Amino acid sequence: MTSKDLSIFNSLRPFSIGFDDMFDQFENMLGNGNLTMQSNYPPYNIRKTGKDNYAIEVALAGFNKNDVEVEFEDNLLTVRTKQVNKSEESNVDGEIIHKGISQRQFVRSFTIADDVKVNGAALKDGLLTISCERIIPEHKKKKLIEIK
Repeated sequence: MTSKDLSIFNSLRPFSIGFDDMFDQFENMLGNGNLTMQSNYPPYNIRKTGKDNYAIEVALAGFNKNDVEVEFEDNLLTVRTKQVNKSEESNVDGEIIHKGISQRQFVRSFTIADDVKVNGAALKDGLLTISCERIIPEHKKKKLIEIK
């Protein structure tokens, strides 16, 4: 018996055509523990900003654009910190008596649909905003089929 035999998506498969990749992605995320194992840091919002526009907002207080990397490859959008340089922390004026502001390293990933384009990212006031747009190709748009 394979993992597909036990999949929670088996009840949906008979009603869908061409969604195998999507079901496989969900099964991989569940099987790898990505849905439960990923930390809650940093917090984020996903907002719908228009009919086909989205914004992913990631709270990055204390980071600047040189500390963060945004990468998009094979439908996976990844936000990660670059290596935190300890010598840069020691260049701060004065001696740190208590360090309560975290600048820990993290990796946060989002699975993006095939028809979504990542347009860009901006970091302002501690909030990284990644803008995305859903682009529906002509062959996927609604059309009336003539009956002959």
